[in-house]
Amino acid sequence: MLVTISTAVLFGVITAVLIRTQRVSAGSALAVWLSGFTVAGTGLAGPVNQGLDAAVHMLSTLH
Repeated sequence: MLVTISTAVLFGVITAVLIRTQRVSAGSALAVWLSGFTVAGTGLAGPVNQGLDAAVHMLSTLH
């Protein structure tokens, strides 16, 4: 059974856990979250997405 999850949802959950455990402040999390949207709107979005795709592919081939 294959379960897929959006990277945006995954990183959102990770951010929520970090805020809940008080590893980062809400302000820092907001700055990182907003910087993600900034990167997504630039020319860097393609290479970042390709890197994430390669990492997911690598992890999916590990047994």
